[in-house]
Amino acid sequence: MTPLRQRMVDAMVTRGFAERTQESYVEAISRMARHYHRSPVLLSKDEVSAYLLHLVSTRHLTYSTMNQAACAARFLYEKVLGFDPAVFHVPMAKAPARQPELLSRMEIARLLACCAHPVYRMLLITLYATGLRVTEGSQLRLHDIDSSVDRMSVRVCGGKGGKDRYTLLSPSLLDQLRSYCHTHGLHHPRKNPGDWLFPNKQLNAPTAIENIQRAYQAARHCAGITKEGGTHTLRHGFATHLLEGGVDLFTIQKLLGHSHISTTSRYLHLISPQFCPPKDVDPLDLLAGLPKL
Repeated sequence: MTPLRQRMVDAMVTRGFAERTQESYVEAISRMARHYHRSPVLLSKDEVSAYLLHLVSTRHLTYSTMNQAACAARFLYEKVLGFDPAVFHVPMAKAPARQPELLSRMEIARLLACCAHPVYRMLLITLYATGLRVTEGSQLRLHDIDSSVDRMSVRVCGGKGGKDRYTLLSPSLLDQLRSYCHTHGLHHPRKNPGDWLFPNKQLNAPTAIENIQRAYQAARHCAGITKEGGTHTLRHGFATHLLEGGVDLFTIQKLLGHSHISTTSRYLHLISPQFCPPKDVDPLDLLAGLPKL
């Protein structure tokens, strides 16, 4: 590791950046350095701007991807190297605000049924039932599941922004998790020394995010779903289906871990006015509300 990279990593660790954010920022700067075959310290602000334009105009990447590289560059030059942002300005694009493509309850039921791998299927079920981000779901440990009758919840440790929070643990999800853990012997310390809820094949680390995304895309293809998106679509479904079930916006904000209510309020535009929640189903138990295949 070069001294500059180490300085950048140390600065992110000091500020409490998530590990995934650290990796993304370091990779973005590394790609820019490889593009110019020079250290980032030697680049001018015009070269940085030209590289960001290259990402969109030549490589045809999204503005969101370009903005991620711009955020990494801003952090490097302003926070690590101490450049004056008024002099060394790194531009950012105003990314178009697109509404996500939502899956219907039938599509979610088909997608979960089509995921052949039992660990990935249980993880996808958990993402939908709890509203977790894929990084948060993959890092769950057995002791994060609190099944006490008066405290049924899932604890999220070090979510986005390094924040801890609690989210839903519905009876349907708890039943499936118990069956899953019993089948795979995850309660045995010798078989699962890391206490991971979704371990990798070697049982020594959580399953990789890339594998989860591949499993989701394979299940989506198998289920005949043409709507775009990855595992985050399940989080969108969690929020929207809770709203349709009558759960208030403030509660959903806390469950999702949003800092601002305005971030959660966008789901108000996605609810279906035609949907009528079943009277005999708990609106917080999303799995119980899925169609039976």
